Amino acid sequence: MAHNKAPDNHREREIALQFRLYQLQVAYHRQGLNAIIVLEGWDAAGKGGLIKRLTAELDPRFVAVVPIAAPDAIERTRHYMARFWDRLPAKGNWTVFDRSWYGRVLVERVEGFASKAEWSRAYAEINAMEHAQVANGTRIIKLFLHISQAEQDERLINRLEAPWKRWKVGPDDFRNRGRREAYLEAYEDMFAQCDTPHARWHIIGANHKQQARLEGLKIIADELAKAVDLTDPPLDPALRELAEKELGVSLDPK
Repeated sequence: MAHNKAPDNHREREIALQFRLYQLQVAYHRQGLNAIIVLEGWDAAGKGGLIKRLTAELDPRFVAVVPIAAPDAIERTRHYMARFWDRLPAKGNWTVFDRSWYGRVLVERVEGFASKAEWSRAYAEINAMEHAQVANGTRIIKLFLHISQAEQDERLINRLEAPWKRWKVGPDDFRNRGRREAYLEAYEDMFAQCDTPHARWHIIGANHKQQARLEGLKIIADELAKAVDLTDPPLDPALRELAEKELGVSLDPK
């Protein structure tokens, strides 16, 4: 019986976290605050699943999900950070980055798309950009989803064997898999260089999908709650008077 109850308990916790995130979104929008949520991690680590749960109950008008792929021909002629500046959230909004500017010190470093001089100086550039955003009132939450090689392999096999999931797998997944040690080194350098007081990294063990999603949602909610007033907003007296007149009711002012 206890085993059968576990999924229900998980779902209850997920629903509670999603409602809390919705309340936070309302507070951010009402107060003109904005947030950046960055997700990085191994291929097949569950970034998409976490983003799906994160945004499920949010108002889509005030949250944007930005999936980051390789830069196009025009983007390659500009500073690597330019395409991210164009996607930063307006006041009152959230932006979720499915991969991010950290590609400069990860895939571009490992695959040789950036020279050592370019990716080496990117740590300071990234820190400066994030610090500027925080100084301007933006909340930044950065999550990294970590899975073992064995778990990644199992998920890749599952995707290949399920017709409706095959679109998720491409040659890059296997090329990246073959360079795991190089990526581990790049990740460690990223954490060492870019885990700053204003933009901490949160590393989530993601071998268990459900637990990872709950942990991710909780971290995001806890971090967002640090920057916002969650007291109930008062009902504007003029609006109350107008509504009572037009609707013919007496409203509870609480």
